[in-house]
Amino acid sequence: MSSRRPRKQMNQINVVPYIDVMLVLLIIFMITAPLINPGQVALPSVAKSQSVPVEPIEVTIRADGRLRLRDRATGSADNAVTRTELADIINEKQRANPDQPVVIAADKNVRYEEVMKVMSLMQQNHVRRLGLLAKPGAS
Repeated sequence: MSSRRPRKQMNQINVVPYIDVMLVLLIIFMITAPLINPGQVALPSVAKSQSVPVEPIEVTIRADGRLRLRDRATGSADNAVTRTELADIINEKQRANPDQPVVIAADKNVRYEEVMKVMSLMQQNHVRRLGLLAKPGAS
C-alpha cells in the first residue's frame, strides 16, 4: 500500500563541514596569535663569586699501593708520601684553606679497599670537599 522504499543506510562520513570549521579556526588563530603579548619571565639573578676557585690537592694511588701527593694550587710536583705524612700534610693544608678540595686519583688496577682507606683517612681529617678523579672514557 505504501509506495515508500526503505531508506538505504549511509556508511560514509561527510568531512567537508569539519574541514570548513578547521580552516575558520586556523584563520582565527593566525590573526590573533601575533596580537598576544608573551608573558615576561622574571629570572633570578646570581651574584658573581668574588673568590677564585681553589685548585685541588691530588692524592694519587699507584698500582703497587704507593701514595703520591700534588698540590695544584702551589704547582708542586708529585711527592711520595706515607699515610701518616699524608694525614699531616692534609691537616696543615686544610687549616690554611678549609675549602680546598681533595681529589683521589687511583690506578684502575688498585683494589677498591685501598681507595676506601684513603677516603676514610680524609674523612677522619675532616676534609669537607672530597672527590674521585677519573679519565673520561672513549665511548
